Amino acid sequence: MAKKEETPKGPFDAIIIGGGPGGYVAAIRCAQLGLKTACIESRGALGGTCLNVGCIPSKALLNSSEKFEEASHELKQHGIMTGKVALNLKAMLARKDNVVSDLTKGIEYLFGKNKIAYIKGSGKLVGGGKVEVALSSGGTETISAKNIILATGSEVMPLPGVEIDEKNIVSSTGALSLKTVPKHLVVIGGGYIGLELGSVWRRLGSKVTIIEFLDRITPTMDLEIAKQLHKILEKQGMTFRLSTKVTGAKASAKGVSLTVEPAKGGKAEKITADVVLASIGRRPRTQGLDLDSAGVELDDRGRIKTDDGYKTTATGIYAIGDVIKGPMLAHKAEEEGVAVAEILAGQSGHVNYDVIPGIVYTWPEVASVGKTEEELKADGVKYKTGKFPFTANSRARCTGETEGLVKILSDAASDRVLGVHIIGPDAGTLIHEAVLAMEFGASAEDIARSCHGHPTLNEAVKEAALNVDGRAIHI
Repeated sequence: MAKKEETPKGPFDAIIIGGGPGGYVAAIRCAQLGLKTACIESRGALGGTCLNVGCIPSKALLNSSEKFEEASHELKQHGIMTGKVALNLKAMLARKDNVVSDLTKGIEYLFGKNKIAYIKGSGKLVGGGKVEVALSSGGTETISAKNIILATGSEVMPLPGVEIDEKNIVSSTGALSLKTVPKHLVVIGGGYIGLELGSVWRRLGSKVTIIEFLDRITPTMDLEIAKQLHKILEKQGMTFRLSTKVTGAKASAKGVSLTVEPAKGGKAEKITADVVLASIGRRPRTQGLDLDSAGVELDDRGRIKTDDGYKTTATGIYAIGDVIKGPMLAHKAEEEGVAVAEILAGQSGHVNYDVIPGIVYTWPEVASVGKTEEELKADGVKYKTGKFPFTANSRARCTGETEGLVKILSDAASDRVLGVHIIGPDAGTLIHEAVLAMEFGASAEDIARSCHGHPTLNEAVKEAALNVDGRAIHI
């Protein structure tokens, strides 16, 4: 029988506090580079919010709900007659939980493979390169390292007057595990998370109302694309209340009574719902780390201050992911995890923040990278635009998924691609052609002159690039 590897003991070269996408990736890369590494995680399962109660379970439910809707309403157009389709919500949720469990176990396996000390508990800084861990199993343990990486992620942003109980008034966590399909789901917030989870429950039978404080949904998205997404989701059955604020929510045995009023002030009114999802954003999770005593400073938005090498204001302490500036995205945290590990190993870790894609996993999906048209106008940058609709793409026609378009923005003088925005089938996959092109400083003509297989959805990207100079073939 092979001898079981023992968990490494300290002192360590690197301690990571937080086992989410940034933290666990940093730990694995540190170990690959020969650094003796420990990772502290309080959840009891690796993967952080993303894997346990965020990206992964939500995508599992999105996929399942898409299949339910397809079987209920769309297969007959393909000549497939299924009869009455029934929902087994318990089985659907169980599948979601199994996906999460398999992936968290996979990360724990990788920790063992890379000889990373996995410590279950909550860590706090105690100075002198030491971390005190309140162990999940009871008691405390103090470990030390040359370098400490803070990767504790983010938490749900609270909304005054709306108290989350994870039963009637839920966060994204509770919305992933509702025991029954609500007749009326109200989502507070028209951002990525709210629209995705709203899509899940609408497909399964809920009436869904989105309440958004601003006069538009997805405020960081290119406005033209956001308007089209709004129109498509409305056509699917979602109701939108824009320029509206929620001032209170009262839960009872009968459901939830919301008090809302115009964002700019005005007459209040009541909205009733079975379940309310509060989804107004997330904030850095820094409580309990004892940052002050360690000399780690925060900025005016509660994020940990770092330099370009992820160093905090305290010697030997670094920070990555949602606790520092930049978009709160799992893949951004992962890239930073790799970069900081390579810096600690004496290499030149680097993240190109100009080419980090953002994806909304509604259907159709929305994906973008680089600058929006509004940002280019605000910066006074002269640009060209090329667009191509999926209605003119042969593969989209074959699959019956023709809503949406590809939009490419390039520099008016150099033709270098500045931004790409896609709403349509598999946009989250298609965007990575644009990410790679922009990483290497490609022009729109470079994309246009690259041979694309036929028939593929990617041909829409090529045609949009051609159309930057008015040369699209199929429109």
